[in-house]
Amino acid sequence: MLFLAAALLLLTTQAAPADSSVVVTFETGARTGSVMVALYDSEAAYNGGPAVARLAVPADGPVVARFDHLPAGDYAVKAFHDVNGDGRMNANPFGIPIEPYAFSNNAVGNMGPARWAAARFPVSGQTAQTISIR
Repeated sequence: MLFLAAALLLLTTQAAPADSSVVVTFETGARTGSVMVALYDSEAAYNGGPAVARLAVPADGPVVARFDHLPAGDYAVKAFHDVNGDGRMNANPFGIPIEPYAFSNNAVGNMGPARWAAARFPVSGQTAQTISIR
C-alpha cells in the first residue's frame, strides 16, 4: 500500500515534458542594433511578472529568436527593436516609445501594450510566429 501511494505521488508531481519550441521571425525596418525579445507563459507574467526567457538578437541579418525545451501551453511575446544599441527601449519625455515594438500575433495595444488575450498563442511541438516590428 505504501509503495502504491509513493508511486501515485511521483506520477502527480512530475512536470509536463518540456519538448516544445517557439521560433519567432521578425520583419524589421532597420538593420542596426538588436531586437530584444521576451517570452511569457502566463497573463500575470505578461502583465509585469518575470519572462520565461529573454533574448537579444542582432538585427544585421535575418532576425530569428528560438526558444527550446518549453512545456506545452499558452505563451506571448513582447519585443522591441533597440535600433541604437543602448540596451533599453527609448521613449520621448511623455513616455511614448520612440523605438519600434511589437507583440506576438502582431497584436496591437490601445494606449499601452497589447492585451494577453490578443497576444497569446498555443504552443505544442514546434510553433512559429512571424512578427512585423516597425
